[in-house]
Amino acid sequence: MPHEVQAVVAAEHGAPVESRTILVPDPGPGEVLVAVQACGVCHTDLHYRDGAINDAFPFLLGHEAAGVIEAVGPGVTALAPGDFVVLAWRAPCGNCRSCRRGRPWYCFDSRNAAQSMTLLDGTSRTKSGAGTPLSPALGIGAFAEKTLVAAGQAVKVDPHARPEAAGLIGCGVMAGYGAAVHTGAVGSGDTVAVIGCGGVGNAAIAGASVAGARRIIAVDIDDRKLDGATRFGATHTVNSRGTDPVEAVRGLTGGHGADVVIDAVGRPETYTQGFFMRDLAGTLVQVGVPEPGMRVELPLLDLFSRGGALKSSWYGDCLPSRDFPVLIDRYLSGRLDLDGFVTETITLDEVESAFDKMRDGTVLRSVVVL
Repeated sequence: MPHEVQAVVAAEHGAPVESRTILVPDPGPGEVLVAVQACGVCHTDLHYRDGAINDAFPFLLGHEAAGVIEAVGPGVTALAPGDFVVLAWRAPCGNCRSCRRGRPWYCFDSRNAAQSMTLLDGTSRTKSGAGTPLSPALGIGAFAEKTLVAAGQAVKVDPHARPEAAGLIGCGVMAGYGAAVHTGAVGSGDTVAVIGCGGVGNAAIAGASVAGARRIIAVDIDDRKLDGATRFGATHTVNSRGTDPVEAVRGLTGGHGADVVIDAVGRPETYTQGFFMRDLAGTLVQVGVPEPGMRVELPLLDLFSRGGALKSSWYGDCLPSRDFPVLIDRYLSGRLDLDGFVTETITLDEVESAFDKMRDGTVLRSVVVL
């Protein structure tokens, strides 16, 4: 029997989101039903609402979530009802060319639930009574009392973690942390600069700190964000609104530049700054998501002569089944301040206002608690 629950839906391009009744089916083969306990409000949800991802409306928003397994479908053996899980938007298939080459974090055929969640509405119904099919954000759709995902998307973690904090590793925290630790390969004694001190940037700062970086320079145009970055491990801050950040970072690194620079903004200006902010043979990691029409122009001679590496970080190049439990353990041991990312807790009805606060830069994360 389908489960009738409340959820946040983006019905059409640019329109305010609404709390609607949806139908969530019982899990089929390889699927699990999750009772959502908490879900962070991420910029990607806003991109879906504004039609910046695709136009497959209506969307069921929410993807940065933690909850409890309520039921499992046929063939699911690694999870059981009652397990506390964090949801991942990448679930390696094990069979694509990347997985077969031993690089499952680049999986090109990530698993999602096969069945659709649907609106309970007045449209033409299927035999099950369901109405319009919903497109779940990043294959999850967790601004809902319950959601249906592929079993591989639900990663079992220590149940002592607060759901409000734990869910954040499902997207933003993992993206930033992994950009530093996995993609950037920050090591003991490295110098690191992070451009953009929102949730992802601060997670990169935290990852660099855990990895043993000697100097971590936070760069932003907002003093409030720079003050917050010190909580996660920044040793120095640069307000780039009135200061040349390239020269400032060089000045803080003996005139050389940083070993690793992480662009958590994703704009041509910040990427170019990051390119020249590196030491010779340094690494630039882009984890901020650019808009489709953006372009970068760099002198080819500088690309050659400066050396090093220019990398993009997809989901922090993480393997959720490996990395989520590790980050939760670090949180519980006090080595990773996940609570610091939670600015406020809200209800499903407050998601639209949380988007406004996100645009204004007044929150790291608003977290829906169910």
